Amino acid sequence: MNLVSPGEYSRRLQARLRRAFTQEFPPHQTAMSLSLGIFLMALPNLGVSVLLLGAIGYRYDWINRMALLAAVMILNPLAKGTVYVVSFGLGATILGPIPGVSASDVSLSAGTDVLVRLFLGNLLFAAGLAAAGYAVALYGVHATRRRRS
Repeated sequence: MNLVSPGEYSRRLQARLRRAFTQEFPPHQTAMSLSLGIFLMALPNLGVSVLLLGAIGYRYDWINRMALLAAVMILNPLAKGTVYVVSFGLGATILGPIPGVSASDVSLSAGTDVLVRLFLGNLLFAAGLAAAGYAVALYGVHATRRRRS
């Protein structure tokens, strides 16, 4: 396994985004591709989203595959822990705390109450990340193409 520094990882991600933003796809399709990738990567699916994104990229010609790959790099396994913590917090804010369970006791052994809060918060947080990803990607595509012309 070849480990890279955070700076190198950031440079690689920026290069992927630049490639995605300059491919011959309309700006909306590139932004939708990145947004879809971010949404699926943010969901708690134990890595199945990577396979699903590969299948979607293979099946649909309108998908910008570089944007899907960038989404995988953005929500890598190290970032997923933060997504789950924020998701649970959001779910607990909406549904309220779990009776008899303190913050230090939260684990999957606490049962369905934890899972319901995690899944609700995760669905909402993934939708928010996807919307933000769409807006940033659309702006990035337009800015990159203006700079190149």
